[in-house]
Amino acid sequence: MAIEHILDIESIDLSAIAISTKKVGELNPQTGDMRQLNYVAWISEDNQSAVGIKEVKEDEFWVAGHIPGRPIYPGVLMIESAAQISSILYHQNAESNHFMGFTRCDKCSFRGQVLPGDTLAVVSIIRKFQRRRFVCDTQGYVEGKFVFEAQITGMMM
Repeated sequence: MAIEHILDIESIDLSAIAISTKKVGELNPQTGDMRQLNYVAWISEDNQSAVGIKEVKEDEFWVAGHIPGRPIYPGVLMIESAAQISSILYHQNAESNHFMGFTRCDKCSFRGQVLPGDTLAVVSIIRKFQRRRFVCDTQGYVEGKFVFEAQITGMMM
């Protein structure tokens, strides 16, 4: 089955910085090892879609133990990066800065690997937005190659 891309990733300058690392840290509370989003490369004018960047480093906490000798970025961390860019989109549209917790992951599939040294570009598009809840469709890419997709739901906590 062919992949239905939710955004033309090739049209985005992934080295651009629309939202800095510092601002990502102000919008999302994750720090240290749980920060799975370095910066936002692009956000649409209507704040309905964005592309976040995760630079996968060779010294991350999971590298030594997640398939020793052949480390692969864990799928659960890909999902976390998708939740973090989706949360950024929520905050760009909300009138408040409440903590948005990740409550659901649906329609998730993995079609490729992300390795240390790779740059993961995560696309997120808002499908439902309410004051206390949102749903986003997300997809991840490495060098333009599709690697995962998931639908992320978040809720005000």
